[in-house]
Amino acid sequence: MPALRELLNLGPASEAMLHTAGITGVEQLEELGSIEAYLRVREVRPDASRNLLYALEGALLDVRWDLLPKDLRARLAQAADEAAAGGR
Repeated sequence: MPALRELLNLGPASEAMLHTAGITGVEQLEELGSIEAYLRVREVRPDASRNLLYALEGALLDVRWDLLPKDLRARLAQAADEAAAGGR
């Protein structure tokens, strides 16, 4: 398995944020999915932006985050907001 930073959209800074949240490998990221991984990062790094959410989804899909369709980005943001409000 590649290191997290080797996935598309992720680099050393993203990898460090994920590690801080206890997410240390690609397999773990795949199991959690982008929304749960993003919410875990936000618990320890409240300053993490939505771009991280999109980067994580793009990394899992092997698509540049800025090429994700706008409707997908909107659905991701809404799902993350709902999960955070519902206490997951």
